Amino acid sequence: MSSVSAEPSPAVSSSACGPAWRNAWYPVAFLRDLDPARPTGFTLLGDDLVLWFDRKGDAAQPGGQWRAFADVCPHRLVPLSEGRLNAAGELECPYHGWTFDGQGRCTAIPQASEGSQPSDRRSSCRAYATASGQGMLFVFAGAPEAAAAVPLPLVPVLEETEAGWLVQDTFRDLPYDALTLLENVLDVSHVPFTHHATVGRRETAGPVDLRLEQAGPGGFSGVWEEGPRRGKLGSQFTTFLAPGLMWHDLTARGFARILTVVYATPTRPGECRLFARFPFQFESSWPGRLLRLRPQWLQHIGNHTVLEDDQIFLHWQERVLEARGGSAALSRACHLATGADAYVKALRDWVVRGAGEPFPDQPLPPRLGRRALVERYESHTRHCRSCSGALRQIRRWRPLLAPLAWLALLAIAWFHTLPVLIPAALVAVAAGFGSWKLGQWERLLLMGSDQPPRNRR
Repeated sequence: MSSVSAEPSPAVSSSACGPAWRNAWYPVAFLRDLDPARPTGFTLLGDDLVLWFDRKGDAAQPGGQWRAFADVCPHRLVPLSEGRLNAAGELECPYHGWTFDGQGRCTAIPQASEGSQPSDRRSSCRAYATASGQGMLFVFAGAPEAAAAVPLPLVPVLEETEAGWLVQDTFRDLPYDALTLLENVLDVSHVPFTHHATVGRRETAGPVDLRLEQAGPGGFSGVWEEGPRRGKLGSQFTTFLAPGLMWHDLTARGFARILTVVYATPTRPGECRLFARFPFQFESSWPGRLLRLRPQWLQHIGNHTVLEDDQIFLHWQERVLEARGGSAALSRACHLATGADAYVKALRDWVVRGAGEPFPDQPLPPRLGRRALVERYESHTRHCRSCSGALRQIRRWRPLLAPLAWLALLAIAWFHTLPVLIPAALVAVAAGFGSWKLGQWERLLLMGSDQPPRNRR
């Protein structure tokens, strides 16, 4: 189910990006990661937003709904995301306490004398249309009045509740453009090499004959008849729903139907937020039961490792393509020699034929160093309810384990009786191992490795 909020508001200022990018819905967060008690900042297509939960709602949603405003107070231009939700459930500016309701109207100016109130137009916040669907919050990047005519970019089969999907989700702010992300995940032929030792194996590589079935302004679809691992898993079907959603659909015979769903939300030039979803429909109930046992933050650590397999070179690659002319010059800049590049060509054709770049004529920021490209805390952990919670608990309990191990060792040294030695030794080993393991998990929630697994084997 999805719901749409498109309140009347001052017009959203146009940006340099074309209508294919501006007049579209984008996911900005998984609903479970948002705190309804406080505002959250986000950047969409270069526009700074504040996301907040309006508990009053409206006639359509009396139970409350999520709002998105331009993250700037009309009074002195400070970010409203640094403010709070007051006792009345309204958004309060941190600088002078101006307060705004769900429609963006200013409801209180503490400095104003009685009977004196600035005009509604100049004292109001700019509001964006919002909607929720499939566990995500979406924001419409264009004018709110146009939002109702544009459907949410949802994956149709996930609307079939009777299908019994088990869905694993993750997200991350990536140091490269939304087009670079889409191009990468559409390119199925890189998996055996880039992701060797994580989710791929070099020995399974072979010819990849991709066939486009349809293409147009709204995207394209195609099929890989043989499918991954030289046909051992079955055919794989791919859909690109412009401007920022793609998914692969694979039924592995005797095991499961598996989707790989990727949303690429453009944030700033050379940056995007990835929302990745991995729905499974297992033939047996046991794989799903086992997957549910793993905490989400441990799953996210594994997802980071796979993302970092290609994060460094994709950040560098898009700068080389920019220097050689961008999408319009792809066929000259790159040697696309096989059918494995059919989806990459189709994506760049979609750009050249009218969609354009999300940030045209805006240069990419300077190239980052290797360590900055595998940073995890700012790009994920602090925004993720599961990972930030795990980090707090690790930092709470880890300092207690090292002293416990030392106390156990002192007990071994002081007492020499068997009833003391055995339990003390067990406590020392368990506490020492626990301290080491918690330290490893803490590091992995903060930073990845710039040496991918494929280069270690």
